[in-house]
Amino acid sequence: MKKTNPDYKRIYEDIITYKYPEKRPLCVSILSKDFFSVKDVIKINDIIFPQSKDAHGHSENQKHRSYDKFAVMEILDYQRKNKLNNTQLAAHFSLSRNTVAKWKKHFLKSRTA
Repeated sequence: MKKTNPDYKRIYEDIITYKYPEKRPLCVSILSKDFFSVKDVIKINDIIFPQSKDAHGHSENQKHRSYDKFAVMEILDYQRKNKLNNTQLAAHFSLSRNTVAKWKKHFLKSRTA
């Protein structure tokens, strides 16, 4: 049985159409894409649902995020292209530095072996 990803474009278009039509102009560039990357989902989610942050800058919603291999590789590629260290990447995507280090160890070390 093949695992399918949610149709984020349809989900967010419905949310904007029915609940937040005033935010459509802010989301037009993302909604015009055929495929939503992880960065697009994070960005549009932040636009529609701005979260209040705790003392460490993390929202309560952060606890239940999950990333597939494609998403992890995209985030690590972003790090390489922008020459960020693990701390900077973690802050940019609201991740743990330990998560970034674990991803690099798991996904990048296995490439070179």
